[in-house]
Amino acid sequence: MSGFFGIASREDCVFDLFFGTDYHSHLGTRRGGLAVYGENGFERAIHSIENSPFRTKFDKDVHDMKGHYGIGCISDYEPQPLLIRSRHGSYCICTIAKINNAQELIDQLFEEGYGHFMEMTSGEINATELVAALINSKDDLVSGIQYAQSVIDGCLSILMLTPEGVYAARDLYGRTPVIIGQNENGYCATFENFAYKKLGYTDYKELGPGEIVHLTEDTCTQLAPPKEKMKICTFLWVYYGYPATCYEGLSVEKMRNRCGAAMARRDNAKVDYVAGVPDSGLAHAIGYANESGIPLQRPFIKYTPTWPRSFMPTIQSKRNLIAKMKLLAVNDLIEDKSILLIDDSIVRGTQLRETVEFLYESGAREVHVRPACPPLVYACKYLNFSRSASEMDLITRRTIKKLEGANVSEETLAKYADPDTEEYKTMVEEMRKEMHFTSLQFNRLDDMLDATGLDHCQLCTYCWNGKE
Repeated sequence: MSGFFGIASREDCVFDLFFGTDYHSHLGTRRGGLAVYGENGFERAIHSIENSPFRTKFDKDVHDMKGHYGIGCISDYEPQPLLIRSRHGSYCICTIAKINNAQELIDQLFEEGYGHFMEMTSGEINATELVAALINSKDDLVSGIQYAQSVIDGCLSILMLTPEGVYAARDLYGRTPVIIGQNENGYCATFENFAYKKLGYTDYKELGPGEIVHLTEDTCTQLAPPKEKMKICTFLWVYYGYPATCYEGLSVEKMRNRCGAAMARRDNAKVDYVAGVPDSGLAHAIGYANESGIPLQRPFIKYTPTWPRSFMPTIQSKRNLIAKMKLLAVNDLIEDKSILLIDDSIVRGTQLRETVEFLYESGAREVHVRPACPPLVYACKYLNFSRSASEMDLITRRTIKKLEGANVSEETLAKYADPDTEEYKTMVEEMRKEMHFTSLQFNRLDDMLDATGLDHCQLCTYCWNGKE
């Protein structure tokens, strides 16, 4: 994933920009970047944050940079913000984007006479550079932003820094949020709204799908109105979002509590206590425990002083190892106990299987697993949740292949995604046996969507049921 923060202020903005961007560190583990505009023109810094937290890498830059306008970004993939010189003048740009038709767009730009792109060491084109090229192909920045959003297959939200202020544009279908805050000195734009609360900002507005605004120290001017159709990612509440943040007026923590309560109402497990995988399952576990009346315990603790979230590497095998190393058992809460364990999801299945094995090795008698979202049957098309080489990385797809063979029709997949079919029940039982859980029961899609309080048609559910 990625996260960003932008600001337009009467005072020097670097302090707020630094901390506002840092508050998005849970959304990316590889690159961090800041850019400001002030008396010295554009100033920019990008650093790797794979081995050290964002805050430690930008300490010197924060003391050297000065400006009243700025944008910052945390990213798992491409370095950004980029500094672009174009026929519209110079600007810095950062994006939260997934571009499924990147090669098609690159070829189109070459055919139209565009000169070249910088190739990254991965062999790919920087997605943010591609977005800038699309924007620059139109007569003005706003038309360019709208054009880029209309031709990209995937998702695109943008912050753009110019000498005249900051442009903020939310994805055409609102798949990711852009939220505006305000204080006495100006405005800010953010992915996570908790990021500005400690900096003295209050809620101003949440941009609608496709809405574009221009921020200065004095104004937040709407340049393009919101579209009616929204498909915000439901996984934002279940997985990505930090507990203190809100999307569409609903806090992540409250939604997760509701999911836990919904699971409890459909369950009849007889256990000694409920536990959440720290930290991803704790809020769901609280909701389950409160609804069911079963006590909540913490049978293991995550050791965080030297293993922060921002350290997590992108190589899956190393992520699994570090996730296991961070969990410390409280043995006298585990020995001979029947535990109901809640996590946010099961994706590949590796980490949760190892966590349950860890509980058994620590003396647990039974471990009943309750993921807080339904089985993920489809790879996400719209967010960089995972850049897996194949949908076969999903434990559901491997299980379905085992049951059905290599060639599975869309009709058959739909049956496995439906919790009321025999195919779904068979899949869940096969997963339970493979991962050695005492029992396995997923949250239902309809219950999870109800937990947001939004109309279901406003929520993207593609990764669960394959529906656009």
